[in-house]
Amino acid sequence: MADFALKKRIVLDIEDNHITLHAASLKYGACPQRISAWLKIARTDGIEALSKLKKRGRPPGMGRPRKNSKPLTELERLQKENQELKTEIALLKKVRALVEERNAHLREIGREPSKN
Repeated sequence: MADFALKKRIVLDIEDNHITLHAASLKYGACPQRISAWLKIARTDGIEALSKLKKRGRPPGMGRPRKNSKPLTELERLQKENQELKTEIALLKKVRALVEERNAHLREIGREPSKN
């Protein structure tokens, strides 16, 4: 990923000298789609917004837990299990609502809902 100084130089070159995306891409070796995104950000939020772009990829802590991480206390383990169960219940409620909605629709059009 390009640093802020390069992004700023590319955007300013395009804006000041009216060069095309393709020409800027060839000149600076950056992807035209990326340059287009930088231009959009600079035009809507200002040139300084280019320094605050979010990093791509999975945020830290989203992967598998490390094997050498400290063991959870009993309270933390129970809180985690409780949250997982709440999530599972919410999912099951959503599935039930979708199945009931589908069955109601099938009854409206004169078809028998499946027994599954």
